[in-house]
Formats: sequence, structure tokens, C-alpha cells
Amino acid sequence: MEFKHRPVMLKQCIDGLQIKPDGIYVDGTLGGAGHSKEIVRKLSDKGLLIGIDRDQEALQAAKQNLKEFPNVKYVHDNHDQIKRILEQLHISQVNGILLDLGVSSYQLDERNRGFSYLGENLLDMRMDKTQELTAKIVVNEYTQQKLANIIYEYGEEKFSRQIAKNICIERKKQQIETTKQLTQIIEKSIPKSKQKDGHPAKRTFQAIRIEVNNEIKPLYQTIIDCIDCLAEGGRLCVITFHSLEDRAVKNAFIQSTGKCTCPSDLPYCVCGAKSRGNIITRKPITATEEELEENTRSKSAKLRIFEKR
Repeated sequence: MEFKHRPVMLKQCIDGLQIKPDGIYVDGTLGGAGHSKEIVRKLSDKGLLIGIDRDQEALQAAKQNLKEFPNVKYVHDNHDQIKRILEQLHISQVNGILLDLGVSSYQLDERNRGFSYLGENLLDMRMDKTQELTAKIVVNEYTQQKLANIIYEYGEEKFSRQIAKNICIERKKQQIETTKQLTQIIEKSIPKSKQKDGHPAKRTFQAIRIEVNNEIKPLYQTIIDCIDCLAEGGRLCVITFHSLEDRAVKNAFIQSTGKCTCPSDLPYCVCGAKSRGNIITRKPITATEEELEENTRSKSAKLRIFEKR
């Protein structure tokens, strides 16, 4: 299947990065290179783009999409490892970093990846096919309590306990191996009268995907690490699609401005807060009405920008 992915808030991201022709830029979620193609077009021969993705199919698609540009380095890894990646490339600082979080349109559309609740495919949901943890393991081996917690926290699903309970009942009869099996369990777990806000399996599938790919837990530190890797005046642009992602990014940005976290009754600061820079977007940037009509994926997208100083 062709790797198609329409970049969300493309102009806003490019404007936000304030690209210098001779600079070094990182796309930590390369995907099909929708954003990256616009970044590298603005670079001179002395400039460099580093494209990181944990999905090898995405990397192959990006290489094809960017084949006319010689100044691109491709890295099969996780953006959570940004410091190690740059160290291995012998690069101390970069001028800009872009993170477009969440799952790509291609991954959702490529049914055999198991991300979609439509159709019948093996439960997988791995962005990186080399990792061991899959959706099948989560669904069949996690305890009922752990499943309920994940579905509630990552999916904000009100019927998380009932869904987890029914998953455990069904997996005792036979192993749950396909997306269709899981979808049917979820549909039976939610009252028909409450199945009005989109597909009933949407939130649970999102929650399991986040757990499989560990999308939330390391994010706060990843943002801190990205800011550390920026040169003076460098910018970090982050697009989120989920409230937990956005909260982690927002909190990391606030922490990086040097906001004191000491109790108010202390006579002086002891937390050692140090400013790394400024938040450019006091409120997150959202998609325009025109983009919302053309790209439904942009509906929940929020863009936040931080500048190193």
C-alpha cells in the first residue's frame, strides 16, 4: 500500500520552525515525509535534515519521497532517544525539531497493522514491528484491573471496567486474536443508547495503541530532552492529538521556562528552576476551517512551539 499522509498544519509548523537555510533540523516523526519535504526544500546544500521514525515502512516511503534531496539522514529509532541519536551522529545541537505525535493515516488505513477497528485483522498495533509487545499480548495477558485502567486513562472511556471485564470473560473461552473479535466485545460492553459519539471501539483501540507503543509515559522527558538539544534561538514544534499528550507537552514547556515549583511559604527558591527559553504559543495553534474541511485528522490537533535561549 502506498504511504499516503497529509501533514497537519503544515504552514504553521514551517513558519513556527523559522528555518535557517544552513541549519540542522530534526523530524522526529518522519512518516511519509510530508512535513520534512517542506523543511528540506528550505535548506541549502550546507543544511541537514535528520528524519527519525520507528516504523521501517515509513522510513522506506520517506526515502522515496525525499530521493531528490542528498542532505537527509534517516534513522530507524524512537524520538524518545533524541539525545543518543544526535550523539551517535556527532551532532551537539540542532536548530529545530518537529514532533507530529500519534498514529499516521497510513497506519490506520493499512488494516493488517491492526490499528483499525474496521475489518478483521490480527491484533498488532506496533509502530515498530521489531518490538515484542503487541495489542494481542495486552488484550490477552494484562490483568482485568490493568486493562480497565489503560482503557480509562488513555482512551477516556467511561465503560472501561465493563469492557475489561468482558475481555477477560471472552479470553477464557478462546484467545482474542483479531480486531473484529475485540470490536465485538467492546460493542457488547457499551449500551446502544451510549453509542452515539463515533464508533464505540474508537477510544479502546486508541488506549491499547498508546499502551503498545508507550506513547505517553516518556513524552514529558522527551520534550525536555528535545529542548536541551536545541541551539540558541532553535525551536521545537509539537503537534498533539490527545489531551494526555498535550498536557505532557504543556507541562514540559512550562517547566522549561524556569517556573519555580517551590511551596509558596518558602522564603527563597530551592528547586533550582532554570529557564531554557520561552513558550511562543501561549495557547495552542489549531487547524483552520479550510484544513478541517479537507483533513478530518486535524480536528483534534494542537500545535505548541518553544524557543530555546
